[in-house]
Amino acid sequence: MPEKESLTDKVVRLMAQQHRIRNMGVIAHIDHGKTTTCDSLLAGCGMLSEEKAGKQLYLDSEKIEQERQMTVKSSNVNMVYELKEGDEYLINLIDTPGHVDFGGHVTRAIRAIDGAIVVMDAVEGVMPQTEMVLRQALRDKVKPILYINKMDRLITEMRYTPEVMQKHLIGLIIQINSFIKDLAPTDMKEKWQVNVQDNTVAFGASRDNWALSFKRMKESGLSFKDVYDTYTSSDKEKVKELARRSPVHKVLLDMVIEHLPSPLEAQKYRIPLIWHGELESDIGKSLQTCDINGPLMLSVTNIEIDPQAGEIGVGRIFSGKIVKGQDVFLINNKQVNKVQQLYIWKGPHKFQVEDAVAGNQIGMAGLKNILAGETLSSLQDVVPFEPVRHILQPVMVKAIEAKNPKDLPKLIQALKELEIYDITLKVSINHETGENLIAGLGTLHLEIVEDKLKRSYGIDIVSSPPIVVYKESITTRSNAMEGKSPNKHNRFYLYVEPLSESITELLDAGEIHSGRIKALSDEERAKLMEAGMSRDETKTLVAIHGDNVFEEHTHGIIHIGEIIEMCAEAFVDVMKAGPQGKEEVKGVKVILSDATLHEDAIHRGPAQVIPAVRDAIKDAFMNAGPVLLEPIQVIRVDLPMSFLSNVSALVQSKRGVLNEIKEEGDKAVMSADLPVASSFDFTNELRSGSEGRGSWSLVGEKYKKLPKDLYVQVLKQIRDRKGIENPQS
Repeated sequence: MPEKESLTDKVVRLMAQQHRIRNMGVIAHIDHGKTTTCDSLLAGCGMLSEEKAGKQLYLDSEKIEQERQMTVKSSNVNMVYELKEGDEYLINLIDTPGHVDFGGHVTRAIRAIDGAIVVMDAVEGVMPQTEMVLRQALRDKVKPILYINKMDRLITEMRYTPEVMQKHLIGLIIQINSFIKDLAPTDMKEKWQVNVQDNTVAFGASRDNWALSFKRMKESGLSFKDVYDTYTSSDKEKVKELARRSPVHKVLLDMVIEHLPSPLEAQKYRIPLIWHGELESDIGKSLQTCDINGPLMLSVTNIEIDPQAGEIGVGRIFSGKIVKGQDVFLINNKQVNKVQQLYIWKGPHKFQVEDAVAGNQIGMAGLKNILAGETLSSLQDVVPFEPVRHILQPVMVKAIEAKNPKDLPKLIQALKELEIYDITLKVSINHETGENLIAGLGTLHLEIVEDKLKRSYGIDIVSSPPIVVYKESITTRSNAMEGKSPNKHNRFYLYVEPLSESITELLDAGEIHSGRIKALSDEERAKLMEAGMSRDETKTLVAIHGDNVFEEHTHGIIHIGEIIEMCAEAFVDVMKAGPQGKEEVKGVKVILSDATLHEDAIHRGPAQVIPAVRDAIKDAFMNAGPVLLEPIQVIRVDLPMSFLSNVSALVQSKRGVLNEIKEEGDKAVMSADLPVASSFDFTNELRSGSEGRGSWSLVGEKYKKLPKDLYVQVLKQIRDRKGIENPQS
């Protein structure tokens, strides 16, 4: 009798058959049932017993995930699914977090996948994080299909009749489709609409391990009437019978195979979006065709810390082949590294393989100084993939110290590792003051980081209360300011002015690449002009940092080309740490209008140019109506109508602004702007103000000018905390 093929052997065999690969993710709002659904898919592929499916939360492998019953990181798994006998497919699945504080993991997962199952709670419908992750997926041309989960709640909790249930579900599908129409790329708006008849929508209850689609109803003879009868009877065997006749994995994985693209299809339209090199070049063609014989091009999407293997880079191969022991170029880091080991996944467990080809996801050990967003290639001089950008930015900071001073080196190393692992965590280590700051998306995000320092690294820490991250900006155009070099031989004349809101939003959305601007692409130039910048002005751009630009408007200065890089460096220095309180700068345009330079290059080096330009920018900034911007969370509050006046008063007492209140029967949905500085106790106060029946979720964030009456007090707090003695004037 022939020996049974192992899962690893099956995965390796199918990795070379690109038309049989589906790179897909499961995305949704928190608690809508993603990890439970993933359990059911794993069970259907023989990787988990059906009894444990939906209860084990297999991909929540970290202790903290199991304790808090929530996913805090992405998990990869390679599954083999048999559509029918002998017709096998390799499903590279990523389960992603639903809580907004861990959205950075979703952002990176989206780069690696071509399609996604959007899981939605049948009662709660489209929630803010559903919108946020769907927006990210559509922005990266990741095709969605819809799974409406927790159908049992409509019958057992909401007591809907079959007619009301049907009307409610149609409403949810219309809502998702209008969202796809608004956000999908132009050529996908109609093609990617989800539809019951097309079999791109499924309904089910993952915890009870059943699902139905239009196609499955026809095959199994089941209908919504059977579902309704099952849950209105008290016979638990009927639920098991439903799961036996129409299991979740069968319905969803059939949909995945039928409607989500293989890498061969997806890379044709995804590559022009995520790689901005010459598409007609050999490497451009190789990327678009997912050519396994082309040069290696791999996008690193995640970093895992493994106790035995150390840092493991996780990435998607878009072109070529990677082999164990191979030397690869880290394009952004400008280094050569050797790949020591290659891995595939079975949930939390890894298995070694010898090589992997385009269209697959792979884990790599042995790469030093590897960061998420890095591009690996077999070629030394290639255009890297577009950086992976997250929609939200850190708005909260904590100071972290080691209880035992001996643990300080260990703490610094741990913080550096955690920053590599988490795209949305920002770590700053001040070697002069000994202060270590971690900036994250919210209090829960920072709590998880603290928990990891204690559990994973064994470091006892002391942390400060959360501190809000402010930004610095200006309100008017400054006078022209002069900056003199220390040797007095060079002079720079510049002014600053507020950047228009439309350009700021464009930069904030990551539509224009940041850094030193050697040449804008035609697409980027068109976007800037559409946002109000003149064609001539686009030609003067020298550098972009964050939501700020540096332009050079000088005429006839002979040596300007030799010192402009140094000017850009000075610009970045000030934008990273503004002159009021060393906070990041937002929405500022810096214009170099004139300069007088010494003829001898030795007298116009970095030590002369950078301080002169830096001081002139700071002086101009303080002459332009400086302000602080505070982070504002745009929130949605769901609550019973009877508590509306209580909760409205609570929001307004925290300097919040009510935007909209919708009545939905005896429930209300409130939209409001809430300053982060006032939000720390909001969850507890909302609970007591609504007798535990109100809940809130984050829709988005923005920055607004800090009210004048708070400006002096907040600026003093920032300066005192950072030990800045004399304010600029």
